[in-house]
Amino acid sequence: MGFLKRLFFGDHKKLQDRDLARDYNNGRTQPNSTKLSKNVEYLLSNFHKSNDFKIRVLNEGNAALVYFESLAEQEEVFEKIFAPVEKGPVDQISKLRSARVTKDLEEVISNLLGGQAAYLEDGSNNVHLFDVTSSYNRTPEEPQNERVIRGAHDGFIENIMININLIRKRIENRDLTVKYIKIGKMTHTNVAVIYMHGIADPSLVQEVERRISCIETDMVHSPGLIEEYIEDQTNTPFPQMLHTERPDRVVANLMEGRVAIMAEGTPTTLIAPSTFFMFYQASDDYNMRWFTGTFIRLVRLFSFVIAVGLPAFYIAIVGFHFEVIPDELIIPVKASINEIAYPPIIEALVMVVIIELIREAGVRLPAPIGQTIGIVGGLVIGDAVVRAGLVSNLMVIVVALTAIASFVVPSNELSTALRLLTFPLIILAGTLGFVGIVFGMLIIIIHLTKLQSFGVPYLAPVAPLNFGDLKDTFVRLPMFMMKTRPKDSHSVKPDALNPVRKWKLSDQQGSKPNQQPDGAEASSQKQSD
Repeated sequence: MGFLKRLFFGDHKKLQDRDLARDYNNGRTQPNSTKLSKNVEYLLSNFHKSNDFKIRVLNEGNAALVYFESLAEQEEVFEKIFAPVEKGPVDQISKLRSARVTKDLEEVISNLLGGQAAYLEDGSNNVHLFDVTSSYNRTPEEPQNERVIRGAHDGFIENIMININLIRKRIENRDLTVKYIKIGKMTHTNVAVIYMHGIADPSLVQEVERRISCIETDMVHSPGLIEEYIEDQTNTPFPQMLHTERPDRVVANLMEGRVAIMAEGTPTTLIAPSTFFMFYQASDDYNMRWFTGTFIRLVRLFSFVIAVGLPAFYIAIVGFHFEVIPDELIIPVKASINEIAYPPIIEALVMVVIIELIREAGVRLPAPIGQTIGIVGGLVIGDAVVRAGLVSNLMVIVVALTAIASFVVPSNELSTALRLLTFPLIILAGTLGFVGIVFGMLIIIIHLTKLQSFGVPYLAPVAPLNFGDLKDTFVRLPMFMMKTRPKDSHSVKPDALNPVRKWKLSDQQGSKPNQQPDGAEASSQKQSD
């Protein structure tokens, strides 16, 4: 254990002061020093002391086994390395099954990120590598509430090690850092803070860790509780952190400089900071043509207006501003509401509550029964209330369109917030007409403008306006045009996310695919001469 004490409690110097030489001819770093502590310290420095990078001490501190617990199979580590070393002499480690020797620490780093384990000894610069990559047997079932047409069809599960494994399989990079924090005085729930070192803002990472560490409660069992403890503003219906169960979506946000928060026992991952427009982005937008992705995203954004304001708009027209209806529609509208004994505001409130009851019943019941409840509620009950003269035909259509528009949002949390905002706008429209709708929408816009997520404006990049980030907000431009990371992620590395398309179509339309350039032809002709 002596080298670990020197490693963690000794004087940490900069990388250039360590006794490690670089072989510039091969472009590799070799552990020329035979000191075990310096080699392990070099690995720790490159992995930024990620908490899922494990160091197991062997042979009374004269050897160490290093691996990523989220990538390596624990049983394989014990069977291939621990058990043989304990039974036989340590110098026979190279004869173990699947052992491979290297002197290149850069190769060791690459293999560790691939799921292998490395065995290092004090007094030797040889590193033995073992293939102990984990292969989790799991069904590739995607999340029920985040389905996509094109793209990956796997999702997180309740095991945090498997979830981190899914991320590391997609990002085989030494800068991917995982920090564990225990919260809950009695449950001791394991929470992982994941970010890209060198891309994520260090102040953002420190703030996320500080807020999580300050949680004082006996039990934490869901990301919703963590979000409520660490979010900037609690008195708002709008979610300030993105919830997702898709590994590809987490990876995309990590590469933009954001921070992911995972908790043991739940498949849901929190993304911070988040903006309003992130909740309207889906994986399908980036897996299809940018024309199609832009059109679908505009449809989603337009659904926000329908979900929030359509019932209020209808009530204001029928109750206060009948003159805006075209002459051709006055008679049908009048005939539809003439026999209804209740005012439009009561109709709307009753129908919205009924829709919420049907939706909640469909979610809680088993899938076959839930579908039956939806059909019965949508057809039988809707037709019955119209025939009984309790609700007009137009009100059923308006409430149905509102419900459909609220479900267009890819995020269930924001969809719930939109349905909740429908009630105050209905009341304002029923009492003040268009004036009430204007006041209500102004209050919502002002509230969104003042809202922040870990110091990032909620309406960025619209407020404050940033023209550069609008390329992935209302529209989705081609990927090769998105050269920088969004500023709302507070990334310390705002360089290109995607490579610029440097190739150009040939000026000669009839050129052959295997045609050599002029210089190559001249060179080959010269050699033939």
